[in-house]
Amino acid sequence: MAGSSDNRQKLLSRILLGVVVLALSGGMLLYLVPTGPGGNTGASTDVVAKVGDQTVTLNEIRQQLDQIKQRSQVPPMLVPYYTQQILRQLLLQKEMQYEAAQLGIHVSNDEVADRIRLILPAAFNQGVPIAPDQYAALVESRTQMTVSQFEDTVRLGLLQEKFQKLVTDGISAGPAELQEEFKYRNEKVKLDYAFIKPEDLQAKITPNDAEIKAAYEKNKAKYQVPEERVVRYAIVDVNQIRQNIHISDAQLEAQYKQNIQQYQVPNRVHVEHILLLTVGKTDAEVEEIKKRAQDILNQVKKGANFEELAKKYSEDPGTKDKGGDLGWILQGQTVPEFEKVAFSLPKGSISDLVKTQYGFHIIKIIDKETAHTKTFDEVKESILTPLLLTEADKQASDIADKLSQAIRQSNKISLDDLAKQYHLTVGETRPVSATDPLIELGNSPDVKLSDSIFRLRQGELSLPIHTDRGYLVLDVSKILPAHQGSLDEIRDKVIVDLKQEKASQEARAKAQELIKRVKGGEKFDTAAKALGLDAKTSDDFARSGSISNVASGKQLSPAFQLKPGDVGAPLELGSNWLVYQVVNKQEPNPADFEKQKKDITDAVLQAKRSLAFEAFQTALEDRLKKEGKLQLMPEKLRTLADLG
Repeated sequence: MAGSSDNRQKLLSRILLGVVVLALSGGMLLYLVPTGPGGNTGASTDVVAKVGDQTVTLNEIRQQLDQIKQRSQVPPMLVPYYTQQILRQLLLQKEMQYEAAQLGIHVSNDEVADRIRLILPAAFNQGVPIAPDQYAALVESRTQMTVSQFEDTVRLGLLQEKFQKLVTDGISAGPAELQEEFKYRNEKVKLDYAFIKPEDLQAKITPNDAEIKAAYEKNKAKYQVPEERVVRYAIVDVNQIRQNIHISDAQLEAQYKQNIQQYQVPNRVHVEHILLLTVGKTDAEVEEIKKRAQDILNQVKKGANFEELAKKYSEDPGTKDKGGDLGWILQGQTVPEFEKVAFSLPKGSISDLVKTQYGFHIIKIIDKETAHTKTFDEVKESILTPLLLTEADKQASDIADKLSQAIRQSNKISLDDLAKQYHLTVGETRPVSATDPLIELGNSPDVKLSDSIFRLRQGELSLPIHTDRGYLVLDVSKILPAHQGSLDEIRDKVIVDLKQEKASQEARAKAQELIKRVKGGEKFDTAAKALGLDAKTSDDFARSGSISNVASGKQLSPAFQLKPGDVGAPLELGSNWLVYQVVNKQEPNPADFEKQKKDITDAVLQAKRSLAFEAFQTALEDRLKKEGKLQLMPEKLRTLADLG
């Protein structure tokens, strides 16, 4: 499926994250968490848990944590959370493997092969598996796993599906539950409301000297001025070096010829498509889908906007919101039926219905390019920029090496002498604390600049530090010790804190006063205006809706229990307050129930199945603990927080 390549890539990019990654057609869930072939069974000094004869080790958890860190930033404060989630997922896998062995549940090789055919269709050529070495390379490039890890991961996913089916097959949704969900989705309210933000009140608050002094005295302990340092620095400026570098056309052309293969453009076509899925459908359903697809095609051929139709009807989640745009595709990237049509049609044309194993496609050809090699003039600028960067970085690195040598040879050499000798720019920072940003010095990929500054002694030069501006040599010129801040020093901070405190108090008071007035019989907008507040009226919204930029329907759920004219209790939303009165309440239209019944039934069943499976997991874990089949090592678990 052309559009499925985007989704498969998203699935494969998440495989290592240890979470549920993709819902395939027909509601199948694939849980892909690499555990290595067969799990660990040998003794290990870093075992944190045992399930039967299988173990979970710190090393397994560390490996998965490292894989997550390679793909996304993990704030240090969240590392304990991630490690706990990884541990829970590994335990669940091994608990299910243990239970499957007891119940005789297994996953066959054929089932694994069928699932791989869905995830990695490129692993099969016209239904026949590709060569083992090609398969191994494909798996590694797409999943960053070995073949055994990947196939064990797929097997685990299928095993979890079997347990889900076993646990949830008997679950049903009763009429009362469906009616409750129908009401939840369709009941709507309209509110008069005032959103009271302390930050809007601060501008009108002007504390007097007595208030400022009293606030300072009351909170003096929190107004500590940390140690600050003033730093002089000399910089090897990469941008300046780059401006003085000349690269001849002959050098550029030599680079072009040396890398000519990367300027070869293959046959490619830029396409958009509309997809209606047929995977898992009955023959009768497929016929109905084909009729809908033909109707959409007829609209396209009559001049309807293709992109708008794609947004409305396409079932390819990877391209739907982009108007069906797949971008440029190369030969061999899509299934044969799609590729044959895409590469045979002329630019600007629309295909008839194209049937693939995934469904019916309507393809629009945006542009086409035949295979060719880009000329030197076309790519000259793209060659010049990296060459300039490389040469400037090399020259800057050479100077940094000489600076390092000079600093190591003599601890008496001054920053000014170095700057003069190597033609460096010298500057000085403002007084900075350990937490202040140092944007003017650039960002360092290797060290935190403030750490380097606060490790230096006065009179000592740092070795060159690499930043995105170049290389810095630092010299601490002044140290301002930490001390209790005087009122004069931290007056602005005291005023800011005092205004925030008074504004919060005033916001709360206004919220309470507004409720009192409205309950006393004043009109909502009149009472709000008298208090200097802006009264507004919401649109009708359901619990799944919201008052935009104010509150969600879930936060406003108490409003759905009130009658028109009732005033709700004030809602504290962070530092803000919301006061509201119910203007109108719209009950669901019973005639809409049948139209929504299928979606509602699916949603209720999915929610109940999720709860049932969670209950199964909890019960399984509790039982295995009681039977002594699940053992946790508390002394090792305490070390999880140190894995970051």
